[in-house]
Amino acid sequence: MSTELFKRIAEKLKARGFPSMLGSIDCMHWSWKNCPKAWHGQFHGQKKGSTIILEAVADQETWIWHAFFGMPGSLNDINVVNRSPLMNKIANGELPPVQFVANGRTYNYGYYLADGI
Repeated sequence: MSTELFKRIAEKLKARGFPSMLGSIDCMHWSWKNCPKAWHGQFHGQKKGSTIILEAVADQETWIWHAFFGMPGSLNDINVVNRSPLMNKIANGELPPVQFVANGRTYNYGYYLADGI
């Protein structure tokens, strides 16, 4: 994400009460009707049939600025996030610098709003 884009998203989210939030992150399982038989076990999802997982980050206007697609449906959300190139960027300090205070503690990185990952 470019620094200019990050600043624009961060300003909008700060005005909505979420300072330094980078967006909302979630994973969803998509049915894969034509999954090759040899891959069926690896891509067998939580429900009947094969699935493939999409991890996405969107801003408040539902503009998706990150998508990571193709992980096997047999994985849960936390395993997908652990393999995500976005999380690698965070771990390697490759995102624009951000600072915010929550509960009296200062943080030097942005955050993502997530559901029960």
